Amino acid sequence: MKAYSFILLVIALMLGCRQPFLQPSETVVVSPLKVVNTKESVVFITGFDAGENTYYSNAKRYFEAKGMRVVDSLFSLEEILEWINQKGKKRITFSEIHIVSHSNAWLGMAMKTTRNGKRITLKTLRKARRENTIPKLQRGITSETKVIFHSCGLGENPRLLRELKDGFTVTEAPKVYASVFFNVFGGKFAPHYLAKPYYGYYPTAESPGPAQLSKEFEFAYPETPINWRKAMKTRREAGSGEAYSFKFNIPIVWEFTFDTTEEVPNLEDRDAIMDWISESPEMAEVLFELNIPLEKYRWKTQIQGKKLLVKGKTTVLCILAPLLEGQHQEEYRVAKVDDRSLYQIL
Repeated sequence: MKAYSFILLVIALMLGCRQPFLQPSETVVVSPLKVVNTKESVVFITGFDAGENTYYSNAKRYFEAKGMRVVDSLFSLEEILEWINQKGKKRITFSEIHIVSHSNAWLGMAMKTTRNGKRITLKTLRKARRENTIPKLQRGITSETKVIFHSCGLGENPRLLRELKDGFTVTEAPKVYASVFFNVFGGKFAPHYLAKPYYGYYPTAESPGPAQLSKEFEFAYPETPINWRKAMKTRREAGSGEAYSFKFNIPIVWEFTFDTTEEVPNLEDRDAIMDWISESPEMAEVLFELNIPLEKYRWKTQIQGKKLLVKGKTTVLCILAPLLEGQHQEEYRVAKVDDRSLYQIL
């Protein structure tokens, strides 16, 4: 076997006053031009909605209702930093920079490193910065700037958050915020709130059914008082504070190249594929990082001459429970970014 590869976003000019008619002997004194620094806030909506998911459009409406400037035409870190640099040339500094992007613990952020780059993960961001494909900020940021990421669960990844903070640092470093919980915009009972996620998995297109999945959730989260079966059947907020669910898939593709066609293994069934994967330290390491059991994937193979493709796909069933407060847990908890129990702050 030769090689394999793994494939898995107001300048004000103040002029000195002068008299309308002057005598030739008079001397005109004009004040020097005075440039005034201004502070602004901005929101970057870094993606498009797909299907029934209206996360980005809901977020845009939320921030526009608050009277904030919204930019929805930039989809990578490269473009955002270029935009800030251009504003910085006009002596604009930013009080708050909000960045809205899908994110999850397995695929990273939906926002890309560069225009034609990959999704932002710790690995891809470090590589892009090392290769200088992402511009360095020259201005526009101070130690008082707040860079707030509205990306689900990003606060669980402090190493990635630290790398992002470095990218937004000029001579002074801003404060960077991201929640460990899921951000929800445009909710039925609150325009913006945070929700705690609970995860279940099964091979894509091979669901064991709600009864079995409920038992798996009960086993995984024994102290959580959620009606799992009801939550799985609920796709939107049915009542204030009630849990609901959504699903998404995580694909994996490995490509192996052999010296001859005779060396390509013929893995006839799912068990044979899993046994073969288990014997590979490299593949085992990838699956360990994803932290999803091997048997929760639907596995298939494909032979193309001297190449063997190993494909896996798992469906993640995510149940969200809105965070509530108040004596009777009837009100949605306000998503205050300075609350360290809600947000990771660097």
